[in-house]
Amino acid sequence: MAYLATPTATSEIIRKHGFHFQKKFGQNFLIDANILEKIIRAAKITKDDCVIEIGPGIGTMTQYLAEHAREVVAVEIDKNLIPILEDTLSEYDNVTIINDDILKVDIAGLADKKNGGRPVKIVANLPYYITTPIIMGLFESNVPLSSITIMVQKEVADRMQVGPGTKDYGALSLAVQYYAKPEVIMNVPPACFMPKPGVGSSVIRLTRFTKPPVDVADEKKFFSIIRSAFNQRRKTLANALANSSAIIREDGKNKKITRDEVCAILDQMGLSQTIRGEALTLEEFAKFSNLF
Repeated sequence: MAYLATPTATSEIIRKHGFHFQKKFGQNFLIDANILEKIIRAAKITKDDCVIEIGPGIGTMTQYLAEHAREVVAVEIDKNLIPILEDTLSEYDNVTIINDDILKVDIAGLADKKNGGRPVKIVANLPYYITTPIIMGLFESNVPLSSITIMVQKEVADRMQVGPGTKDYGALSLAVQYYAKPEVIMNVPPACFMPKPGVGSSVIRLTRFTKPPVDVADEKKFFSIIRSAFNQRRKTLANALANSSAIIREDGKNKKITRDEVCAILDQMGLSQTIRGEALTLEEFAKFSNLF
């Protein structure tokens, strides 16, 4: 039975194993059972599911996942936590512990081995410093997944779900919304963690689209244009793209885009030549990309 989600139980396990928090791994362990139960419900975990948990820590959420899922694969980068996980998860025969960097793990291979190639569900309390690389790595590698339910810094969760014209709207917003439907489930205060983080957190569920909501002829070019548009977000789209190093063209070569080319396409789309990237919708970025 899950028992770790209290300050007392967490402290006892840490003392028992002589564990020391490592700042480089962004370790903040959940100590609130109500939050964990809400995460399980938000992720819609059932006995049919194979779940991959990123950063299980001492196994607090892993215990909940193991009690609700058919199989759990817990990927932990900190080798010092492996003996703790082997202790706290010893009662569960449906958990596999992997000591590795999630960015280096063959998740598609894991899905094939553990779930017959069917989509897996990702659940995680992510270190804030590496949230974006992990999320984008999961999407861009075409891993078979149905949803990602994660605890992230509140500011990052806000960024994932907003639309054009807001200060948080940017490349991450567009990338996430191209691949998935984002829904913020709840906000979580620092007091729910040990140690307390310096910022608020949010749980967000990203439900993977079977097909992106927009048609894009060349995804590399599409995302290159988006990144360039927001690298210099105070500039107009025409100036930002003209000042960018390169845009992936349809002939497969990198070639600088000119301001005149951008303005010609904006005219074709009925948009102002002085518009900024932050004003374009996902659909408009897709159309803009396809017109090259």
